Amino acid sequence: MIVTFEQAYLKELYDEGKTTDKKHRFQPDVVKRYQQRIKTLESAPRIEILYQIKSLNYEVLSGDKAGISSIRVNDKYRIEFTVSLLDNPVVTICNILELSNHYK
Repeated sequence: MIVTFEQAYLKELYDEGKTTDKKHRFQPDVVKRYQQRIKTLESAPRIEILYQIKSLNYEVLSGDKAGISSIRVNDKYRIEFTVSLLDNPVVTICNILELSNHYK
């Protein structure tokens, strides 16, 4: 899959392991797991593969977040993203929207 980032801080976290944005600071273990999860998204040939990886807890959200999917980073944090499909050839694009605290 192709992974894109909605916010600059999300790309910085993935590329550099930290961000210059003081509002979005995370513990080192959260950043490391975030980077691993983005690599998992990049390596998946299709979105359906994410259902098979139980530790991701992949789900399509409903309610006010309808149309958004999520995977778990750890028990507390999740990555929210949208999925788009392009034809000829079929390409899946995951646009990362947010790294959020699941319980806030």
